[in-house]
Amino acid sequence: MSAESTPEPGIPGDTGKTGPRHRGKGRRRKTRSKGRKGLMITAWTAAGIVVLGGTGAGYLYFKLNGNIKSVDIDSALGTARPTKVDNGSENILVLGSDTRSGSNKKLGGGTDDGSARSDTAMVIHVYEGHKKASVVSIPRDTIIDRPECTETDGTEHDAATGVMFNSAYTTGGAACAVKTVESITGIRMDHYLEVDFSGFEKLIDDLGGVKVTTTKDINDSDSHLNLKAGTHTLTGEQALGLVRTRHGVGDGSDLGRIQLQQAFIKALVNQVKDVGVLTNPKKLYDIANTATKAVTTDSDLGSVNKLVSFAGGLKGISSSNMHMVTMPVQYDPANPNRVLVEEAKAKQVWTALKNDRTIPKSATAGTATGQAKGVVTSS
Repeated sequence: MSAESTPEPGIPGDTGKTGPRHRGKGRRRKTRSKGRKGLMITAWTAAGIVVLGGTGAGYLYFKLNGNIKSVDIDSALGTARPTKVDNGSENILVLGSDTRSGSNKKLGGGTDDGSARSDTAMVIHVYEGHKKASVVSIPRDTIIDRPECTETDGTEHDAATGVMFNSAYTTGGAACAVKTVESITGIRMDHYLEVDFSGFEKLIDDLGGVKVTTTKDINDSDSHLNLKAGTHTLTGEQALGLVRTRHGVGDGSDLGRIQLQQAFIKALVNQVKDVGVLTNPKKLYDIANTATKAVTTDSDLGSVNKLVSFAGGLKGISSSNMHMVTMPVQYDPANPNRVLVEEAKAKQVWTALKNDRTIPKSATAGTATGQAKGVVTSS
């Protein structure tokens, strides 16, 4: 997709000083930079690989296995992490990323400099029994204090204050993103999953599109999306446009875009469950090949067997049993293009998940929303 994004708020602001052992002095940027949006799909897509794993198709199995990229998060972060809660639940940090190189350059615009961006972040809490889940989106524009962290290659970065949340990934990749989320939530992330831009678009096409209903017209020249109110089966290009749009609906904020992303994920989960790949080996292989190429995992999920076992434990969760919220925030009085954590309300969210309980309604009542709820629904 020829998506040359216009300048807009919300792309990584000042990240503090990110070189090894230099104290970061974070500050908010007043200038706008080009947007890179992506949607991180969840692990349900990978569940279909289990069929190939059981057919004895050894070549295909090893090809898929070789597609998967993994990072050793545990070694990079060491022992200074929240205690793992042994109550049958799991917490997964899910990121959408854009490497700005290769095919992602075409989708995201900008230069082919190989740098990495993360514009979508979700903490998925799978409850004991694996029949329901809560999904908490963390706005990329949230102003936070980023902890010191060590990349998986050993590069060290000192802490930075007053920086945007998504600067953690830009600064130190997956390990810094995980450590930042753990510092915000007080919850240990059991797994890490990341999907890139081009993989997302191709996966939607391999699935045959995703059906959604829009309750309002969406017309956003920045994301190259023009949809009339009604039911649509979105191509990969249109789906990417939908989850990128921020000016087409709501108040034009990243919070509104998060609401569209959450609605689309529910539609995607339904589509994956209904696509009928079990009776179409070629379609199954295409989906599995695309999904395994697109995904980066923590090392505990870094093989087809492990990923299939993990995804198989999630496939019983239907969209109706997914509770999706945004981390409680308010607009920053000093900069309306940024948001600040509502500490007391956010604590309710993280405490509930740590104790494997439902997020109370009081945790999100009265927080900033972005005003795009209900614009997109699954069909």
